[in-house]
Amino acid sequence: MELLPLVALLLGVQVAIHDLYARRVSNRGLMLATGLALVALAWQWLMAGRGFPGTHLLGFALGLLSLLPFYAIGWMGAGDVKYFAVLGLLLGAAPLLPIWIIASLLAGAHAMCVIVARRIGPVFFHAALSIGSSGPVSRRVQPVIAQWRHARQGRVGIPYAAYLAFASLWWVLQQHVGGAA
Repeated sequence: MELLPLVALLLGVQVAIHDLYARRVSNRGLMLATGLALVALAWQWLMAGRGFPGTHLLGFALGLLSLLPFYAIGWMGAGDVKYFAVLGLLLGAAPLLPIWIIASLLAGAHAMCVIVARRIGPVFFHAALSIGSSGPVSRRVQPVIAQWRHARQGRVGIPYAAYLAFASLWWVLQQHVGGAA
């Protein structure tokens, strides 16, 4: 597997875990991936004679500009936008549309589950708490939930970067592992 898809895989795993757990996207991870991508693209262009990395630079610009309006109106976090731009730099412009479509479908399903849970969930949630509130499982789970809430620091919302990560993982595996079989 080439370097840039491998970096996209590793970054995708890190982003998915961190966004699901803390509802954050690590700037360090994004900067490291960006730095690696720029060095690799420059080396391929200048030393290996592969040609100008226009599709990767276009992917970065498209990734940034396509989600920036959603950040501007408050529908999306800055980490989601930055991550999509870095994906464009790593993978090029072509995979951005399928990744965006898959991530949006996953986020839409998540939103529907949240809506349904808010309507019918409280009845089942309170019943489950009253049944198991004093049991050993509940005593083990409560500190985990408290730690999870502390990590999120009040941030709520749909983990869109995680869904972008899942879609990009699928795309990279299809292109670079599934296609080799």
